[in-house]
Amino acid sequence: MKHQMKLASAIIAATMLLSACGNAADDKKADDTKSQTDSTAKTTDSNTSTDSKDSAYGITSKLGDATAGNKKFENYPTWGYDLGNTRHVPYKGITADNAKDLGVIWSADFKKIDSSILNGNQSYPVVADGVVYVSVSGSQVFAFDALSGKQLWHWKPDEAQAANFKKAGIVANRGVAVAEGKVFMLTIDNNVVALDQKTGKLIKMEPISNTMPEVTLANGYYETTAPIYYKGNIYIGSSGGDNGARGFVMAYKASDLTPAWDSPFWTVPPKGQDWLAGNKYQGGGAVWCPVTIDEETGIMYFSVGNPAPDFYGEDRPGANPYTDSVVAVDAASGKLKWAKQEISHDLWDYDAAASPMLMNATVNGKQQKVVVEGGKSGQWWAWDAATGKVIYDGVPFAKIDHPKPTPEGVLVYPGTLGGENYAPETYDPESNFVLIPGIEAPNVLKSAKSTDEAYNDAYVGAKAFGTTMGAAPDNIKSYGTITAIDMNTGKVAYQNKTTDMMRGGFTSNSAGLAFYGELDGKMNAMDIKTGKLVWTFQTTGDNIGAAPSFFTVDGKDYFVQTTGGSKPQIMVFGLGGDKTQGHEGSADDSSAHSKK
Repeated sequence: MKHQMKLASAIIAATMLLSACGNAADDKKADDTKSQTDSTAKTTDSNTSTDSKDSAYGITSKLGDATAGNKKFENYPTWGYDLGNTRHVPYKGITADNAKDLGVIWSADFKKIDSSILNGNQSYPVVADGVVYVSVSGSQVFAFDALSGKQLWHWKPDEAQAANFKKAGIVANRGVAVAEGKVFMLTIDNNVVALDQKTGKLIKMEPISNTMPEVTLANGYYETTAPIYYKGNIYIGSSGGDNGARGFVMAYKASDLTPAWDSPFWTVPPKGQDWLAGNKYQGGGAVWCPVTIDEETGIMYFSVGNPAPDFYGEDRPGANPYTDSVVAVDAASGKLKWAKQEISHDLWDYDAAASPMLMNATVNGKQQKVVVEGGKSGQWWAWDAATGKVIYDGVPFAKIDHPKPTPEGVLVYPGTLGGENYAPETYDPESNFVLIPGIEAPNVLKSAKSTDEAYNDAYVGAKAFGTTMGAAPDNIKSYGTITAIDMNTGKVAYQNKTTDMMRGGFTSNSAGLAFYGELDGKMNAMDIKTGKLVWTFQTTGDNIGAAPSFFTVDGKDYFVQTTGGSKPQIMVFGLGGDKTQGHEGSADDSSAHSKK
């Protein structure tokens, strides 16, 4: 049996370019990771005046620098706005009534700044005191003045280091952490990087392998996630579970990048032990999306990916804990609090992928602190934040049909891309709704007949799949969904269909709007209570695989959005901005139920 069969072009593009779960692996060659010094990276300063033509579109910003003068800022300080990752901002300036006046304040084409920047951008910016900090594919970082778009600095790894990134098979980077005068990022080749916040100069690059020797490209590990800062520590996970890499979460001191925990929290046993006793793989269980933290209790929550090999489970008997789970640990020590598994003995690549979301919600008429997460299985859960007691158990938001894979092949819903993939949810306290970005992309799975057959060094990105993947029949089309869950009842309030898979996720504001992008490059604003669109704008970006970040300068609201695909760009939107770069688009907000 060949190890790989051809997918339909849409599935290939989504899997190889956009999927973060991995469907990507290292070629098992030696890793060149080593200690780095300031001389191993380049920092560029390509400042332009505030009246200079924008590099992407040739527009002029007349707003002046956000960082100049005595201005008042409200920030987007971390990946999910707050450490609960609700992606809900308290800013009310953009409303259903005035959203039609939104336009582009400034924009930049990353490839025109640096032609070495790679395709597939999926970055979620952070905004601090009038400066936008954003990473791009290939582990590069930029700082821009938030109002003028003036480039303040640009950091990138040197050519020798960057040359190794192709070994990972995926080069996305989903964001940075900004704290203590530094900007923190994770490189594809498993380094924790600290940059000077003002200049972009490299302060330190710490190989994760100094703490965990096995964490190398050669062993299937790579980094795409955004680090999270909390109480002096930087918290990270890792990608590579599909390659058989053993999943973990670890904490480093922000001051010097030395370990803050005595040992990592490993999500699966060591190779050869427990349910991995007869398995040649490390076990999977990657934590490849940012962690969530309760600042009141110090409990940290994270989602864990699939076991390995993905679709062949004969050599990993039992439930395979903590794979496909949401896990709660003490943030200060990494000690386990509770864990809840979503899919037992996963055979379908049904990670708990997207970051958990923590919020105070009305549940059965009473306020309760809850943790929620939607899995790639097409189901959504809610648990009590302190105890892990189940509140809502596997609420379906997609068509679900996952028979056991066979060598002959089976059609699986909602498919290996989702359910809910890495795209984040948002919570709106006014409506008490959670919004879930969904994917309906069924595909055919064929299992291996043995572990030896599943493992094949000739194929990058599929070593540990234990299967081949094929497209669904031509008459079955993939699409996306937006599902609103009423937290009071756990029931679906409405579900809209989107033409393309929902890959970027949501950010909501306190005026009752949710903002999201689509794979055709459109930006949308939706009334959360009704599910109706109030604004659609066709950007010149190739696709959008991230959600916007909001900020204010002198009381006026703005949001910053990245695009990906072959046209990685960044753009800031605000009321009164330029509408000539794109045009008023059209999008689908019809009921998904009527389309099935």
